[in-house]
Amino acid sequence: MKLWSGLPEKYYNWKPDQKAMSVSEMIRHVLKADCGWNIIINQGDMTNYKAPWKNRPFINLRNELEFAEPFRKTFLESIRQFSDKKLNETEIVHPGNGSKKILVKYLLRIGYHESVHAGQFLSYLRAMKIDRPKIWD
Repeated sequence: MKLWSGLPEKYYNWKPDQKAMSVSEMIRHVLKADCGWNIIINQGDMTNYKAPWKNRPFINLRNELEFAEPFRKTFLESIRQFSDKKLNETEIVHPGNGSKKILVKYLLRIGYHESVHAGQFLSYLRAMKIDRPKIWD
């Protein structure tokens, strides 16, 4: 969120090329993933999943973050409730490709997903010649 906060609204639709996600699409992609991740890590059925963002316009970052907050809280609460045994013994099947991972490794994959998009966003800021926030401790 710190990474996104310095972006002027006039750049929300910017993308480096026609095949890439726009800035707002990337932000939403990262935020809405929490809903799906939560279903997956709790071994729910994703067959008829529809993200709560469907048909919702991107207004601004603050609005997106406020909308996403309860989903993020629910996702983090799910993670907190897992015992060590469950983290290390539960097999998760990713619905997109059928790959299987132990829950703790799947959670690391989620962190990796967010990291990839953070790097991607930093490269967008560089290409737009916008100062990049100092996100490192």
